[in-house]
Amino acid sequence: MNRQALHSLFLITALLPVVFCGCTSNDDDHRNPATVNTNANPHGQHPEAGRLEIPHLKGGYQNMFLVKRVVGYGINFCIEWDIVKKAQRWTAFRWDKSYHDDNIGRTEAWSEDFDIPEFYRTNREDFYSGSGYTRGHMIASEDRQQRPIALNEQTFLYSNMQPQLYDFNGGIWAKLEAKVRSWNNDAFRDTLYVCKGGTIDNSSQILEIVRKNTAYQLLVPKYFFMAVLCKDPRSTTNGGYKAIGFFLEHRRDYADEKNVAPYIVSIDELERLTGIDFFCNLPDLYEEAAESAVVRTAWGFR
Repeated sequence: MNRQALHSLFLITALLPVVFCGCTSNDDDHRNPATVNTNANPHGQHPEAGRLEIPHLKGGYQNMFLVKRVVGYGINFCIEWDIVKKAQRWTAFRWDKSYHDDNIGRTEAWSEDFDIPEFYRTNREDFYSGSGYTRGHMIASEDRQQRPIALNEQTFLYSNMQPQLYDFNGGIWAKLEAKVRSWNNDAFRDTLYVCKGGTIDNSSQILEIVRKNTAYQLLVPKYFFMAVLCKDPRSTTNGGYKAIGFFLEHRRDYADEKNVAPYIVSIDELERLTGIDFFCNLPDLYEEAAESAVVRTAWGFR
């Protein structure tokens, strides 16, 4: 076994205590349908995995669950990171009534993620520079404009990046991000739960791998997605929960970049397309209703 292989084996073994095994059924009170949850993440090792924005963790030795915290704020966002593919499966975060926009701007605090062992993380020099792709935020800089400033700084971690075509990143994707941000107001929500990412799990959903014959390979998703869950205490329908998904091909030629409506899908359909179980921590009674269909008018679409 060569030195690089030994290094990889050592680091993977070292990572075992900090990643999840597959999800199992939890101990719900089956007498109350509002509490039954057969597909929730287990809370034992990482209680943060029980948050509503966190999807069903893929887990195993290959995937790290990363929790980004900021002193004085708490949990900023979470990531599931594939150490073999050196790419994020998703980034998940929330907005609630405690969030306010301080308009701090872009900190441009680009940084490797030092929570990931060096051999398994990405950076600009070895991965992005000269690749032909921009560094696409999953939780956007504009999504974290509240003080303390570290909230915005963390959005510039390379673990929060996916390679995106310039026209896609600054075009239809930016318009969709702005649409989702428009729902972040007290008149619309008590809490918004958001999960964003690119497809990396299946070879048919990978656009290309840049620098295939070098030590550094940048995996480029063929599709990008967003899953959004809204809790509105003023609604008496389905416990106040509603959900919407978006699924977009990663390409340049979007004729109407302002119209994101054609890319709406139900969460059930988004799960079929991505293989990710979104909002698995929501009690089954509410999850099934929220994910099965999209009430477009409830999100401001015709």
